Amino acid sequence: MKKVLLLTSGSLALALYVSYCVVYILQTNSTSPKMELPIPKNRRVSLDSTDGVARQRVPSKDTLIGPEESAALWKGLRWPSPSKTPSSLLEATDPTKCSYQVIDLRENYTIGGTVHVKVVTRDGMGRPKTYGGDFFQAKLHNPELKASTFGSVTDHLNGTYTVRFALLWPGPAHVSVWLVHSSEAVWVLRKQREEDPDKVFFHGYFVDGNRTETVVCNAQRSPRLVGGGGRCCCEFRDPVTGETWFCRHPPSLPCHTLTNHRMGGYQAKLSSLETDLLHESHTDIIVSGKDSVILVFPQDTEIRETRKCEPGLDTPVPAGFYFQDRWTSLLCRSQAFPTADLLASCLRDKQVLMMGDSTLRQWYSYLTSTVPTLKQLNLHTSAKSGPLQAVDPENNILLVWRAHGLPLRTDLTPLKDLHYIGRELDGLAGGPHTVVVFNIWAHFTTYPLAAYARRLATIRLAVQDLLRRAPRTLVVIKSANTGYKDVYGSDWLSWQLDLTLRAMFRGLPVVLIDVWQMTSCHYSPDDIHPPDVVVKNEVDLFLSFVCPR
Repeated sequence: MKKVLLLTSGSLALALYVSYCVVYILQTNSTSPKMELPIPKNRRVSLDSTDGVARQRVPSKDTLIGPEESAALWKGLRWPSPSKTPSSLLEATDPTKCSYQVIDLRENYTIGGTVHVKVVTRDGMGRPKTYGGDFFQAKLHNPELKASTFGSVTDHLNGTYTVRFALLWPGPAHVSVWLVHSSEAVWVLRKQREEDPDKVFFHGYFVDGNRTETVVCNAQRSPRLVGGGGRCCCEFRDPVTGETWFCRHPPSLPCHTLTNHRMGGYQAKLSSLETDLLHESHTDIIVSGKDSVILVFPQDTEIRETRKCEPGLDTPVPAGFYFQDRWTSLLCRSQAFPTADLLASCLRDKQVLMMGDSTLRQWYSYLTSTVPTLKQLNLHTSAKSGPLQAVDPENNILLVWRAHGLPLRTDLTPLKDLHYIGRELDGLAGGPHTVVVFNIWAHFTTYPLAAYARRLATIRLAVQDLLRRAPRTLVVIKSANTGYKDVYGSDWLSWQLDLTLRAMFRGLPVVLIDVWQMTSCHYSPDDIHPPDVVVKNEVDLFLSFVCPR
């Protein structure tokens, strides 16, 4: 069953500013590699010397991502490939034949220490693998204590991997390692992403009075969209961000009558081997190993970060840990907001604009369901794509969520309700009472990385603009989370997008809420929409930046 999600901002664009390239990503550390990317200066607004009026220019590709930055980005986003093109399922990494063991296991440990685990991979014939590229995730956990933390995975490119865990709570702890995708399955995902952006397609509804004509639309003028000739295509370009969207010409109506948008369907073309490599029987499988109990004793000082939660902090690995189902951040001095009064007090006098997918909509739903004074307005808009709005007159709170725009897998929605993030930010005054939150990834998992990077660049430019004119505006980015497991939205595809986002916004005075680690290590079943207990911890960390102490 395919999962349908909502993501951030307005219409979509796909100027492929970088020459077509297959991008690989390095799994040396289960967080983003710290790529030093030159961030272009804002060149969007210029002053016309003849009339003194500031005029906006649609950003060109070189003002968004220059050659130096794109080269550094692709160099930092490399993922090892199989030594040869797979021809049989037996050549792929078999999680049932892989194993792990704790390196130099001791009788006991102390909080603040580390444990390393070696993972050895084998193929379907039981032969040791000699190359890397498998996508593992790992956690250290104690189910009784509802405690867990994320483990970073290092690929030694020879069929072996090392997982590093920090010891963060007292008591016994257990290792869990699982193979999300074999290196051969990753090869399929990468090829599909770069070569077939039309795996997901959309419908555009052209309306003129009582007449409606429906055609196929997508983010790129691809061979599948163009079809066997004829007239193609209607091109829709956002005047602020330059993002583009394409629809086949309707039979008789003009292009400007495009009125509604809707998810069309799924149409990936996979060989039988590719289907087998991505089958659920080989995906997200626990690796067996000696269940060594790691006994951790307390120390005199508590493991807790004392830094104030403020923009510009780099996310550590691990970023925190659960204990009794509460997340303790190792990034900054996080807080808990267990009551409606505390939530409302933190948000008092704030205008919060959320733009993203349905995982960010979960934050909106959590706040409106937990704070009784937040009253939702009935805007008669789509419940899936918004915009949604709630107000709290008593505490002077305005809360808005809206989808990030095209591409968007959603129900029938008026196109005018779908705003690009960059376009929305361009019209925002900002200031000390404004909080901007966005995420964008799940609806881009089927497109080449270059298209996603360009979208991020338009958002980054708008964020730079906003912080220039209103530097006290709080800008928060919610990372991707785990939960996708197929060719349309694998965790590996999500992780690649997330690494790109982290790299492109590093160095800016913004906040990154790392929910990847929070969802990966929690005991709840993996789901693209995490349960309420995880969402509560995500929102608590977010609010720790809204009203830091």
